[in-house]
Amino acid sequence: MIEDIAIRDLGVIGQATLALGPGFTAVTGETGAGKTMVVSALGLLLGQRADGGAVRSGSRQAVVDGRWTVPDDGPVAERVRDAGGDVEDGELLLSRIVSAEGRSRAVVGGRSAPNGVLGDLADHLVVVHGQSEQIRLKSASAQRAAVDAHGGAPLAAALAAYRESYEAWKTAERELAEITGDRDARAAEAERLRVAIDEIEALAPVAGEDVELDATAERLSNAEDLRLAAGLAHEVLSTDAVDGTRDVLSLVDEARRQIERVAQHDPDLSAIGDLLAEVSVQVSETSSRLSSYLSSLDADVSRELETVQERRAALGALVRKHGPTLDDAIALLDTGSARLMELDGDDDRVETLAAEAERHHEEALARAAALTDLRRASGDDLARRVSDELEALAMAGARLVVRVAPRDDLGTSGGDTVELLLQPHSGSEPRALGRGASGGELSRVMLAIEVVMAASSDVPTFVFDEVDAGVGGSAAIEIGRRLAILAERAQVIVVTHLAQVAAFATNHLRVVKDASGAVTASSVQQLTGEERVAEMARLLSGLPDSESGLEHARELLELAATRAGAPADTRL
Repeated sequence: MIEDIAIRDLGVIGQATLALGPGFTAVTGETGAGKTMVVSALGLLLGQRADGGAVRSGSRQAVVDGRWTVPDDGPVAERVRDAGGDVEDGELLLSRIVSAEGRSRAVVGGRSAPNGVLGDLADHLVVVHGQSEQIRLKSASAQRAAVDAHGGAPLAAALAAYRESYEAWKTAERELAEITGDRDARAAEAERLRVAIDEIEALAPVAGEDVELDATAERLSNAEDLRLAAGLAHEVLSTDAVDGTRDVLSLVDEARRQIERVAQHDPDLSAIGDLLAEVSVQVSETSSRLSSYLSSLDADVSRELETVQERRAALGALVRKHGPTLDDAIALLDTGSARLMELDGDDDRVETLAAEAERHHEEALARAAALTDLRRASGDDLARRVSDELEALAMAGARLVVRVAPRDDLGTSGGDTVELLLQPHSGSEPRALGRGASGGELSRVMLAIEVVMAASSDVPTFVFDEVDAGVGGSAAIEIGRRLAILAERAQVIVVTHLAQVAAFATNHLRVVKDASGAVTASSVQQLTGEERVAEMARLLSGLPDSESGLEHARELLELAATRAGAPADTRL
């Protein structure tokens, strides 16, 4: 239940607080005072799309804060905590900030949250009905949803079971169509995979082999230069020449001997001698490795290079066909083999899928029939109860008819269509709501449906935005009375221009305005006593100070108080 809503700089409303609470709250006011902004503010708190144009002229942003009372252990509190917010002592705080540029931010339970969280909470917090909802009621999907909702848990379970079978049937059919429709393409794909796998297996590539072959080819292609450089380096480091030439190793050894001869006289020279000994060892090791390297180049380089180039060419061709890299070509052995097994099993798979599709289809047909039976029972009960309500709403003789008819094929919602029709009076032909019902009739039909369904609904708040348009007189009085009955089970908030409806409210709020330059600022006043009588007189005649108007207003309030408590026609 909504305890209160605070609005700042939204539309024509500069700053206002709506004290709501339990029961029936009526919101009235002059045209242009901002009554609709109250519903817009609630819409923002429920996650509806933000519009920078709704920000009050001259303001940087609009802010809407709402305070709800919710169960600590219910689905709302659970979703709030999932979003990082909190519900303290059953109190939930929601906020929405909209900038003049159209950007918006939501705060849920004290923590910033995506606007989608507000939308998730909306279905559990409020049902909003307005002129747009009357249009929605004309759609086949909305009419079916109303009948399904009235059917309660048994119908919801039957619908879920049907959809499970329907989706399984459609999934099997799609896969079957894919296999049978692309049989030639799948056979060609299988043949290509066989050829590719044979080629890869015959060449037996190894991961990283192409990189090693590149390095080997580079070395073999420059073998003569490598041999010459290594040989010269070896001679410089260590040689057995007899022409008196001294190599690096002999020179280092000579230097080491000279230092060792006198090192006993100076410790610093001893350390240098040790370094020369290390150099001698390193030069000797380097010379030995050069000798081994030269020996490795003594093989038949030309033949080895030819072998390497042939292998590189074969791997390159393989990569071009099955790459873009050698690793990709090697991986094709695994992925291609698995895909080939799948393709080769097409015949068996077709047989299996055909059997699955048939089984799921038969199951879907049976569950669709059960769903149809439940819908017809729900529709008959809904029609009877709503028809009783229409009688009470000054539509004597009018009757709601729920027609559940078979469709040509199964759909996601079952094997039938659901249509709500209105029989204006006894003996007349029922007419589709979308074609024959007036705005006033739609208002009353929608209200009757809400009153009937409220008993099984767990949504705590209903909001009606001028759903009494096109209605007046005794019909308006009955609408007010039915709203009062609905308010016994849920919180009801009504934006109305009819005194006959507002008279039944237990909480009356008036949106007032004053002019300040080019900007109109509105605020909300809670009316009691003579202030409420004056507002009722204004709604009735436009003359809040007229004695006759005031007298008529008092009479209407007394009538509403009497009829709101009347036991007749209060069944749901």
